[in-house]
Amino acid sequence: MRQESDSPEHHRRRSEFIRELVQRPLGRRSINNHCRQPTPRTIVQFWHDLGQLPPDVEECVRSWTVWETSGFEHRLFDERTAGAFISSSLSARHKRAFERCYHPAMQADYFRLCYVLAEGGFYVDADDVCIGTDIGWLAEDGRLKLQPLCYDIATGGMVKPAVFLRADAYDPSWIFYFNNNPLIASPGHPVIEHALSQATRLLELAGEDELPEIQMATGPGNISKSIFDLGTRTSGDIESNIVALKDWDSLAVSKWPLSYRDDARNWRLSNQKRF
Repeated sequence: MRQESDSPEHHRRRSEFIRELVQRPLGRRSINNHCRQPTPRTIVQFWHDLGQLPPDVEECVRSWTVWETSGFEHRLFDERTAGAFISSSLSARHKRAFERCYHPAMQADYFRLCYVLAEGGFYVDADDVCIGTDIGWLAEDGRLKLQPLCYDIATGGMVKPAVFLRADAYDPSWIFYFNNNPLIASPGHPVIEHALSQATRLLELAGEDELPEIQMATGPGNISKSIFDLGTRTSGDIESNIVALKDWDSLAVSKWPLSYRDDARNWRLSNQKRF
């Protein structure tokens, strides 16, 4: 049975909520008391099998390890060490949900929620290349910092931030949402907590032979729904909890092409398929 949150009307309202959120002028915004503490200066990444880390992905990862000389810790997890972290930091329930993630991209999605909720820090995808010269300001407070995106259904392509972030920018075929890369926040952040709870429940409810859609169950759809849920329940307080990184592409870029993108390791080719 399709849930109300899967309906076209719900998706439209969620997109419109996010559009209004990201197009507002930055101005001077209050910070929720929970978020006043700095974010831990830990960069966290995931690749499901470190014994077979592709050289081109390893090159991307190295662009983040250079921050170790500037006071950051870098931690790279795989399926085994991520599972051990979840077992020790959260619960057996979360470990079982992680084990139900049928694709490495889904494992990465779920693990980042677990890690940032438990420890806080900077989660960045392993295929992102750091091009920024200063990332320290991202740790100054504990608000959730994440990247807004916009997809154009009519053209089947992404809309450039310089276009969709303008206050007057709108097209009925545009879908506004938040990426789950990066995820930068203090531990215990309410949006991350909600997103993890939602992902865990969906994985638990899925039948034994059912493979939930990755983007909605654990990926950007999940984090976007969580922001919408909390934002519409807390009378605008969501703005004291999150920061839309409108210029994330000046700090990091997703590298194309990479060797793994042409095979089953690419979630777009393996969505709702056994890996």
